[in-house]
Amino acid sequence: MNLRGIVAVSGRPGLFKLIGQNKVGYILESLDEQKLKVIANMTNTKLASLEDITVYGLEDEIKLVDIFTKITAKGTTPDLKADTTVLRTYFNEVAPNHDDEKVYASDMKKIIGWYNIIKDLPLFTEDTPDTPGTDAEVKLSEEKTAADKKQKTATGKASSAKASTKTSAPAKKASMTSKKGV
Repeated sequence: MNLRGIVAVSGRPGLFKLIGQNKVGYILESLDEQKLKVIANMTNTKLASLEDITVYGLEDEIKLVDIFTKITAKGTTPDLKADTTVLRTYFNEVAPNHDDEKVYASDMKKIIGWYNIIKDLPLFTEDTPDTPGTDAEVKLSEEKTAADKKQKTATGKASSAKASTKTSAPAKKASMTSKKGV
């Protein structure tokens, strides 16, 4: 199953194929019948590659590819408008060790919906290539890694700024008390 280049876009329903990149953002093509081309702005749009998505598990995280494989083996999917208990029962069959508290019904619906979108596409039966992917896919992966590092660095700077504020506050307080005493 080749999910390389297939992304979910924050704020947009459905799935998209990553075609390329320009100065403004990523060029995407919807996987539905309309084949609508969209440019996703790099600064305010989040893309999640289906290849990298995992589901919370009790011991280890479960890859989306593995869930799709089990859904294919099962052959049928429940209606997306079905009751939550029906979805949960089905999901326990296709992802047996998922964490019931962290995986919500909306997540299950989204995964089943994604499966229904891509099950008839030719890439669904292809093997995943060992090559790193297109330039846009490699760039997306690099930017995600850089953003994660930047967030960790910003978190570290914020905690050190709080620490410096804490040390400077008592000094000011001490100088104020000495003025009152004089």
